[in-house]
Amino acid sequence: MKFTNLFPGDYELSAYDIPYEKLYRDGFKGIIYDIDNTLVAHGAPADDRAKKHFEYLGQMGYVCCLLSNNDEPRVKSFADDVGAEYIYKAGKPKKRGYLKAMELMGTDLSNTVFIGDQIFTDIWGANRCGMKNIMVRRLYPREEIQIILKRIPEFFVLLLYRFVNKER
Repeated sequence: MKFTNLFPGDYELSAYDIPYEKLYRDGFKGIIYDIDNTLVAHGAPADDRAKKHFEYLGQMGYVCCLLSNNDEPRVKSFADDVGAEYIYKAGKPKKRGYLKAMELMGTDLSNTVFIGDQIFTDIWGANRCGMKNIMVRRLYPREEIQIILKRIPEFFVLLLYRFVNKER
């Protein structure tokens, strides 16, 4: 594995601030999202902001799929609330969930973008597939211990990412 496989394609402060109109004009038609700390706080239901966001994306012409390592009740209830396809227990960073999401949406690598908040699951998996990806800053600092432990090496990967991208 090349270390740069952990680097995000792009980095934005929030999933809600990404220039979706530009992505759509550039040919992207499908969006795969992580849920927890990408769209809402860890374990939180879909809020009004998330519902309006998915409605906006649908009106623009996007198809969306939620890709989560969580159990089905968590992912299905969120997907039902926002009107998206979903895959639970996705096994990120394995490729199969990303590929299945594109199959469900009728998209492919050329017109799909992944958006998530973690390097060692979300971004690494998207990079393994060769998929455009955007890492967003986590929404809330409270997380489960296994995620907190991954945030430590993630900090150093992002530090190197910023250094390398500053040099370009």
